[in-house]
Amino acid sequence: MAILSVAELKEQIGWSDDLGAADDALMGRKIAAAQDHIERLLGFKIEVTYSGAVPPALVEAVGQLAAHWYENREATLVGVTAQELPFGVWPIINEFRGYSFDG
Repeated sequence: MAILSVAELKEQIGWSDDLGAADDALMGRKIAAAQDHIERLLGFKIEVTYSGAVPPALVEAVGQLAAHWYENREATLVGVTAQELPFGVWPIINEFRGYSFDG
């Protein structure tokens, strides 16, 4: 189950109501992929670890990544200078990661 709804992703990207449900299936796939990717980086399933309320920061990370993948559907960006935002997806994820150093 996704921790972010399609309606919430539409809010994230500033979706216009006149476009209706045109991309709902695509947005659902982007949400699922973003959550799966983040869970693999974290090493745990978000909804299992946080069975009650999911931390808003993790919901935000899924929203940012899903929005990025929705808006940028190709593997490269052409004609732009991109830079990672401070307090973006990776800094959020790092707050929740568990590190172990076996030696």
